[in-house]
Amino acid sequence: MKLVLLSGGSGKRLWPLSNDARSKQFLRVLTNENGKQESMVQRVWGQLEKNNLDKFSIIATSKSQVDMIYNQLNSNVEIVIEPDRRDTFPAIALAAVYLYSKKDCSLNEVVGMLPVDPYVDDRFFEKVKEMEHILLETKAELALIGVKPTYPSEKYGYIVPSEIIESKYMMVDSFTEKPDENLAKSLIENNALWNCGVFAFQLGYIINILKEKGFPIQYEELLKQYHLLPKNSFDYEVVEQASRIVTLAYDGYWKDLGTWNTLTEEMSSFVNGRGSKSNDVENSHIINELDIPVTLIGVNNVIVAASPDGILVADKEMSPKVKEMVKDLDERPMFEERRWGWYRVLDHMKYEEGNEVLTKRIGVSAGKNLSYQIHYKRSEVWTIVKGEGVFVLNDQIRHVRAGDVIHIPLAAKHSLRATSHMEIIEVQTGSELIEEDTIRITMDWDEIESFVKIAL
Repeated sequence: MKLVLLSGGSGKRLWPLSNDARSKQFLRVLTNENGKQESMVQRVWGQLEKNNLDKFSIIATSKSQVDMIYNQLNSNVEIVIEPDRRDTFPAIALAAVYLYSKKDCSLNEVVGMLPVDPYVDDRFFEKVKEMEHILLETKAELALIGVKPTYPSEKYGYIVPSEIIESKYMMVDSFTEKPDENLAKSLIENNALWNCGVFAFQLGYIINILKEKGFPIQYEELLKQYHLLPKNSFDYEVVEQASRIVTLAYDGYWKDLGTWNTLTEEMSSFVNGRGSKSNDVENSHIINELDIPVTLIGVNNVIVAASPDGILVADKEMSPKVKEMVKDLDERPMFEERRWGWYRVLDHMKYEEGNEVLTKRIGVSAGKNLSYQIHYKRSEVWTIVKGEGVFVLNDQIRHVRAGDVIHIPLAAKHSLRATSHMEIIEVQTGSELIEEDTIRITMDWDEIESFVKIAL
């Protein structure tokens, strides 16, 4: 059995910490068993490792999330990269074709799909393993996992069964999406389950669907036609068309941590980052990524979240409305994690004369390196404030350390490798400061060193 973790979405329900570059699954606000901060994706990958499933798992994601996945997990994680975001059906189709044509998986191989951010106990993954056996035993087209409801929620979709077979599984009759409370109560009385978005199929099932739709089943060819795939959910394109679906019931802990009020319920501390609250404050959380303190006095049941992207102060019950409130915000992300470290925007100015100035604080982890890159619309000045490393400019190499100031002219090739953890203040000046102005020659440090040797 192969597993595909779906890591998508830009996410503004957890604004200002989540944005177009950093979805909710990458927020390091949970606490692991060792007392260290971790993200949802780190938590889930750790659970896969405990259940010996990580070696059979890949992650399907967009280009904007690749660096963050490598940064939070490791560079050995296998990733399928969507050329652009087109909902869950295209993402799953691409992952299926990757397994078939690049990994040589049999059409009889069972493939499980699950979100990258479920908040579950370790026992959940035993149920994931069971999907393979049940799918093959029942000869169903799809096998799902449903969660036994603990209350009549209006937030979740429901799987409605037609019959229970020996308490092991249920045949699915229909689906009901986000019913009102009265209907939810009725569904629960008839053994309906919460739909947690976890399902499995034999690889040939999806490959045949793609053939029927006239799409190629070779990975490189499907990449070229990715923009032609229907921009629809997997539920719409596949699940609703299937005639034989089976579901397994999971009665353990499961939660969707998609809003501030649900996420804070699983946080081990009321204050994350620089902050404090008076003793009379009840059930209020501070999540602060800024270097300035936040203090709460006499304010109960609120969430205060502060990041370089903005500051949110909200009643917890009202916090789900944040997505609607900030939907028209279209600002560049002010904080990002990359495979080599992180950066935070400190200041950004556009002047009437037409030039821009952008100031960043950059952290490069020990042993990591930036790509060998060129900019045609900006020059840069780096002031190294911490650590030491090796700097390359136009195929010339030298050692640099805290206190050094580096000038990088327009159109100059440059890179940096950190010997110890480095921090840099970078000032960009140019006519247009955009990510598209970064032309990457290579990420491979050995290849960068080969350019240097040739120059010598």
